[in-house]
Amino acid sequence: MTRPLAGVEVVSLAVNLPGPLAAARLAELGATVTKVEPPTGDPLAAATPDWYGLLVREQTVLTLDIKQDTDRAKLDELLATADLLITSMRPSALAKLGLAQPQERFPQLSLIEIVGHAEDPEVPGHDLNYQAVHATLTPPQMPTVPIADMLGAERTVSTALAALVKRSKSGVGQPYRVALEEAAAKAGDAVKYRLMGPDAILGGAFPGYGIYECLDGYVALGAVEPHFFMGALAEFGADGTHEAFRKAFADKTIAELEAIAAANDLPLNGVRTPATGN
Repeated sequence: MTRPLAGVEVVSLAVNLPGPLAAARLAELGATVTKVEPPTGDPLAAATPDWYGLLVREQTVLTLDIKQDTDRAKLDELLATADLLITSMRPSALAKLGLAQPQERFPQLSLIEIVGHAEDPEVPGHDLNYQAVHATLTPPQMPTVPIADMLGAERTVSTALAALVKRSKSGVGQPYRVALEEAAAKAGDAVKYRLMGPDAILGGAFPGYGIYECLDGYVALGAVEPHFFMGALAEFGADGTHEAFRKAFADKTIAELEAIAAANDLPLNGVRTPATGN
């Protein structure tokens, strides 16, 4: 089956995580992606070579020093037929390269520019900084998932798709900007509006949605809907309190509890942690 973005050409100058994640997703959807890296490489490759390799497996990776005339000419050859350009540098650096408005030279090209802060994209930052200001951290623990980076990558993909739709109507590309701090803010809405967080309904207040210790670890119970919650009460003989669930799970193993859940159509599974592996 032909993938939906077959025929779409993407050039990515973005390093670190959000850009490569977005480029990988566009490649999964069928786009032809050329990843252009500086001579120093992508820091992501040094930090996590296995994940990096997975992300670029459907991409062509080129090493170019685009500050040099010869290599810049090679980049321009790619941009001459590309539909999308993804970047992750500061706007001032992009302007110095003459790529802030690439559609002026390459009318079909839309720029998807990944920046940190929407209000002042020159301010430096990373996922940890964006999460810090939107209440998705629990100090002093470090985050286990780079929420802003991963949501920012998905926003980059959706913006890229919107750019393709817009160009199909207007005939010309446009520049677009994705701010990682805004992605963190949207994630933080779960805390801001009291869905998640300490004592929130899905932050531990509701007994049917929680993490409970068992004989050999922990299980996650996600019985939010009434029929799931009632099923959990019936199967584990609980009275609907946290303490009743704790007692019901305490003398059983993860495997036993998962088997009970599977047999009774209950949303329960063992908790795999960074220490125990995926």
